[in-house]
Amino acid sequence: MIKTYGYTDNTQLSPHFNAQEFRCKCGREHDFQIDDDLITKLEAIYAALNCSKIIVTSGFRCVAHDKAVKGSGTGQHTLGKAADICCYGQDDQPISSKTVCCKAQDTGFTGIANITAAYIYTHVDVRSSGKWYGDEVHGNSTVTDDFYKYFGDEDMKGIDVSVHNGKIDWQKVKAAGIDFAVLRAGYGKLAKQKDDRFEENYAGAKAAGIPVGAYWYSYAMDEDEACQEADVFLSVIKGKQFEFPVYFDLEEKKQFDLGKEKVSAIMRAFLERVEAAGYFVGLYGSASSLTTHTADDIKSRYTIWLAHWVDKTNYSGAYGIWQNSEKGSVDGISGNVDLDIGYKDFPTIIKAKGLNGYGKELNPPAPAAEDGITVEVTVDGKKYSGKLNKA
Repeated sequence: MIKTYGYTDNTQLSPHFNAQEFRCKCGREHDFQIDDDLITKLEAIYAALNCSKIIVTSGFRCVAHDKAVKGSGTGQHTLGKAADICCYGQDDQPISSKTVCCKAQDTGFTGIANITAAYIYTHVDVRSSGKWYGDEVHGNSTVTDDFYKYFGDEDMKGIDVSVHNGKIDWQKVKAAGIDFAVLRAGYGKLAKQKDDRFEENYAGAKAAGIPVGAYWYSYAMDEDEACQEADVFLSVIKGKQFEFPVYFDLEEKKQFDLGKEKVSAIMRAFLERVEAAGYFVGLYGSASSLTTHTADDIKSRYTIWLAHWVDKTNYSGAYGIWQNSEKGSVDGISGNVDLDIGYKDFPTIIKAKGLNGYGKELNPPAPAAEDGITVEVTVDGKKYSGKLNKA
């Protein structure tokens, strides 16, 4: 039940939470709301983590304050169903948000997310429909259906390859600890520009049990050419299944010379066309090009594959995969190979959405036509039935 409290109300809601902790921090004195279920679950997580205290950094938000902190103005905080918290252990040190997310999942919170790269602040809510399990370091979308799986292991180790990497021993790659691979499917707008080792790499990675994504390298100079490239890409990947996104790779200087507006239009044309065909699409780009030549709406709508060959990236936008080296070494591959780090549970997300070849058949075949018909006749008051076959 959602209850309304006055600004100065200091009702003790439960053993560890007082109404004052949840009032809006906009600076104005107004009523606020709290859902009883939120308090019940906060007490449950308090006990599950054996907390010494839980600090509520944000509880109820009025619409204006929610928008001021970059919310939608209609989210769970405005309904009294959410809290941003920092949990402390018996040693008076913050408990990792990774641990809190897992326990919040066990407790039954339907909205859960790590908030910052420090991994000590956690959003929890008791939304009444659907689930949202997020990691706001990498955007605002759902990242998993199981935080134990998402946070339980180290970040996923990946590679991206093309014909330039030669013949690959995928069984050795798997044994080397590679968790995923993004394969170049081809480039340009002609069918003959399919990557010469795409089929071989796809089959090899799949046989080794390595989840795969794909990418298409672009030379498009306008939206029409981008659509042509998208159509060829779709023809190349048709009939295959990808556990990771399929990406658009635009990085030619002559393209960037067109300027941000035209480059962004090219990106949209390709991405929208492939997305409409039932794929989870993304954009590959350098930290520089994502900042200077990519419109904000693209970066917020599509998952980003960041290319930045440094030990620690200073790119501030959201991204799901980080290509952090072009000079990696992996058993089973001769010479250098691009190395990637994956942060999202893409296989779970993509399969749950029914994308990238994992959806239901959209147009199932019609039943085969029969060559005859069944008839019923009456002779001398008696009924007879049977099948008449076409002559």
